[in-house]
Amino acid sequence: MDFNFRANANTDWQTWKSYLRQAMEFAEELGISRDKIQSLAYQVGDLLAQNVPPTNPEQQALKELWQVADQSERQTLARLMTKVVNQ
Repeated sequence: MDFNFRANANTDWQTWKSYLRQAMEFAEELGISRDKIQSLAYQVGDLLAQNVPPTNPEQQALKELWQVADQSERQTLARLMTKVVNQ
């Protein structure tokens, strides 16, 4: 599975969520715990917010929320995104 976030972040919202869901499923298949996945989601969220320009309104909203959030709020956003992509 290709985990190139720059390439896959530049897509529509549904495709992007599907890509993130696949990445989470892959991590779970490797035996990575849900807590660790959420920690990684935080790190990825930080990386995306700093380095990848939003390409749709949903990504723009997430970036703006991330920028004004403190660390605890960012962890909450990361946990919420793991829930959203698992729906």
